[in-house]
Formats: sequence, structure tokens, C-alpha cells
Amino acid sequence: MKKVGLYFGTFNPIHVGHLIIANHLVEFSDLDEVWFVVTPQSPFKVKKTLLDNHHRYAMVYEATKEYPKLSPSRIEFELPQPNYTIDTLVHLDEKYPADHSFSLIMGEDNLKSFHKWKNYDTILENYDIYVYPRIAEGAINHQFQGHEKIQYVDAPIIEISSTFIRKEHKKGKNIKPMLPSEVWTYMDEMNFYR
Repeated sequence: MKKVGLYFGTFNPIHVGHLIIANHLVEFSDLDEVWFVVTPQSPFKVKKTLLDNHHRYAMVYEATKEYPKLSPSRIEFELPQPNYTIDTLVHLDEKYPADHSFSLIMGEDNLKSFHKWKNYDTILENYDIYVYPRIAEGAINHQFQGHEKIQYVDAPIIEISSTFIRKEHKKGKNIKPMLPSEVWTYMDEMNFYR
């Protein structure tokens, strides 16, 4: 049974922080692989700053191709919109019934609003959740404290954001060290976020 951690995000763009956390999880937890699930552009919220699905997927592909335990996933591109995590999890369980077990990866900031997710109780009942530290305001809901399905991972705290990268790149700042070199090359050649 292959234990796969699902790391959801728009990855707009994927940066070294995402890679550090994902790599930390496959090297220092019981996960065998981490899949970067690229969240599609919602037809209901068209954001000008969000690149097309295939470009964000291509950047995740470029960023992970040297890491055999990390993979890009376009699974949510095939599912009806809007996307809910529970639907993606159920779909993956149906697609890989025997040989994979799926877990969720989320930042501590997401855990604070987890009780607002669709069917969060079903997720908690059936899937493990790996939580990496983030600097964030507010407290974690008491029902999630010490929960047997929630595992805190002692990963480095990385406070780099894709929003910051886009904003500063647009101003002409050098943000190259924050990106895997293949992602920087792709972004630069395509003239993204200028």
C-alpha cells in the first residue's frame, strides 16, 4: 500500500517553500509520495492573476521532475466545478481502490478554518491529515487538538508566498532565489506576472 500525501494549491507559481515542505514530508514522515494537486481556475471566480491551469501544472511538473517522490497532479481539472476536497478524495479512492491510501497535507493556518470545509467531519473520519507549521493568527479549534487523525510535522517554517513573488516580480525585484530554477526559466520565457 502506497501512502500518498495530497498537497493542494493553486501553485501560482510553485516556489521553493512548497518543495521544502513536500520533500520534508516524504523524507521525515511515513508518506511514500507527495502529489501536488493543482487547483483549477474556478469558473465562478475568474482571477486575473491566476495563470491558466496548464501553465501552473507545467511549472509544478518542471519543479518536481528531479524528485522521484514528488509528482504533479491534474486530477481536479477533470472534476466538476466548484472543487471540494472531499469530492477529490472520494474520486481518488475510486480510481486507486487497492494500492494507494491518501492523506491531506495542510498548513496550520488552514487547520484553523477546517471546520468550515464541506464534509470536514467525513474527511477527518477517513483520512489522515499532516499539518505543517505556519505563522498565523488565531487558535486551532478544540475539536482538532490532539485528534488521532491529525499529525503535526516538524517541518521548517517557510514564509514565502506566491502572492509576494507575483507582486515583487511585477515591480522588477529579483525573486529568482525563491523559485526552482526550472520554474524561473519557464516563468521568465513566458513573461508571466510582469
